[in-house]
Amino acid sequence: MTLWKYGVEAFVTLFVIMDPPGAAPIFLALVADRSRKERNRLAMQASLVAFSVITVFALFGQFILRYLNISLPAMQGAGGLLLLLVSLELLTGKDSGPTTSAGVNVALVPLGTPLLAGPGAIVATIIFVRRIENVKEGLALALAIVLVHLLLWITLRSSTVVMKFLRESGVNLVARIAGLLLSAIAVQMIADAVRAFIKVG
Repeated sequence: MTLWKYGVEAFVTLFVIMDPPGAAPIFLALVADRSRKERNRLAMQASLVAFSVITVFALFGQFILRYLNISLPAMQGAGGLLLLLVSLELLTGKDSGPTTSAGVNVALVPLGTPLLAGPGAIVATIIFVRRIENVKEGLALALAIVLVHLLLWITLRSSTVVMKFLRESGVNLVARIAGLLLSAIAVQMIADAVRAFIKVG
């Protein structure tokens, strides 16, 4: 696999899984009663939390799995099943955004994790780390992660403008497309996990 293809695949996979356009409506629902300055601050915090979680699992994910005696195919299969459930919700329009409560920083939970840096993004990151063969591919993955979270921050920060441009029908269309792509990624992850188990057996 070429360096360019590896970097683009990592970027597209993480972007589709984390789905910044799909997170924008939930973000707006959670921070609708906040000032513009506070909404911008929460957008930055949510992006940083997601970036921190993904970075930790990129660096130590394999050690964590080894310590808990969890194989990568098992984690991959579980992540694929969870992604499949999320994709079905996107495709059928049965999203149910989390509600806020007093004293809770929504940028940490549920925005930063598990909405953005969820099991799917974590598993995908660990898989791409496992595929690294040289320093350049490691840098390509790091760049892909940074770019995804940069776009995530920009999307959340400008979500009000995005919503006005797309309107409700446009957001629904984006959610359906993301759901279709996400379901394909989920099925591929499950298939890869099954093949890995068969090969080991």
